[in-house]
Amino acid sequence: MIRNAFAYVTRKSLKSLIILLVILAMSTLSLISLSIKDATNRASEETFGNITNSFTMEINRQVNPGTPRGGGNVKGQDIKKISETKNIDSFVKRINSVADLVDLSIIETEETLANQSEERAKNFKSTVMLTGVNDSSKETKFVSGAYKLVEGDHLNDKDLHKVLIHKDLAKKNNLKIGDKLKLKSNLFDADNEKGANETVEVEIKGLFDGHNEGGVSAAQELYENTLITDLDTAAKVYGNTEDTAVYQDATFFVKGNKKLDKVIDDLGKLDIDWNQYYLIKSSSNYPALQASISGIYSIANKLFAGSMIFAGLVVSLLLFLWMNARKKEIAILLSIGFSKARIFGQFIVELVLVSIPAFIGSYFLAAYTGKILGNSILNKVTGDIAKQIERQAASSQLGGGAEVDGFNKTLTSLNVQIQPKSMVYVVIFMCIVLIISLAIASWGKLKKNPKELLEDTK
Repeated sequence: MIRNAFAYVTRKSLKSLIILLVILAMSTLSLISLSIKDATNRASEETFGNITNSFTMEINRQVNPGTPRGGGNVKGQDIKKISETKNIDSFVKRINSVADLVDLSIIETEETLANQSEERAKNFKSTVMLTGVNDSSKETKFVSGAYKLVEGDHLNDKDLHKVLIHKDLAKKNNLKIGDKLKLKSNLFDADNEKGANETVEVEIKGLFDGHNEGGVSAAQELYENTLITDLDTAAKVYGNTEDTAVYQDATFFVKGNKKLDKVIDDLGKLDIDWNQYYLIKSSSNYPALQASISGIYSIANKLFAGSMIFAGLVVSLLLFLWMNARKKEIAILLSIGFSKARIFGQFIVELVLVSIPAFIGSYFLAAYTGKILGNSILNKVTGDIAKQIERQAASSQLGGGAEVDGFNKTLTSLNVQIQPKSMVYVVIFMCIVLIISLAIASWGKLKKNPKELLEDTK
């Protein structure tokens, strides 16, 4: 059987080559689609790894407008109530405030200088944004990738009067890790409702990097002019303590064996005015990222399904023509005692001999073209999302800054690698498609007797 199959495949080399090329092309596309999904899964896990089982407490702006400057005003006591429940493993809370650098300069650009009024230039000449946090490694801007720690260590809940600053701000002011600087309350800041006039000396614990992706209207929206501080520092410039301050938001990490939806539902029983707040799954804070992942999944699924369907149709047609030309051969084999099962088995062996080099070739071809096609799909998806974000930003007049850039973050690259398991899946699915196609193409011929086949030969 194998000898006969090999003889036919080599004798009909052109027909065999055509089927081989079809299987090669469809296997390659199927393999690439699975590899793209696998790369997207890895990118998704890397991005959402720290936030998958967490939720964020934010103000409900329909009934709670927040601070005078529009920031969050989550109560510390409400954060404490949630943090003390049995299902919460840890939490991160943030204070947003404003302060002036004492005897230091902020970063300015032509754009920020052009948009600056004379009054603003006077009142906010050395003003920076502060984000006070009890664990900077889990702070939103670091999680989203907008900021990246490049030197030193992250802040933790034991730090007091410590800061992380942008490496460009440090360079401009000749600062390094271990140096100290002074932060002073800004009396013109709308959120400084107590009129606090505090000065806090802080020590630099680390440097971070990152740059705005969009335009900004004020210098304080630049990444370079944001300082990440401990909670006490951010609270003190407004005349508060960690207990009396209001918080921008808080993110809670649920214990690994608990279901996030159930935990969120159970929190509704706490003595908290829930009309003032929303509890949002942390992954929902990155809608553009989720949209880019979903878009790539969708295209990859269509590519896989399309390649399988196309392979089935084309191979069926080729095999039908192949069988039609072999009616006389089938009749002779039947007449000399070959069973229909044996003849069908020979056809399967012929397909296997053609498919093996096609599958091997698809592995190397997919490895070569996978990254190109994967990044082309990524650019298409993220390009469409970027246009949508641009239209929404124009209509809503959104500002700039790391929070907005994190909200609009999408996947930036795919590391497409051909995994052995993907190859196994492709071989299994393609074999199923080929066997079904062969059965369909040969059934009409094998059910006839030799006389009928010879009479049907034209």
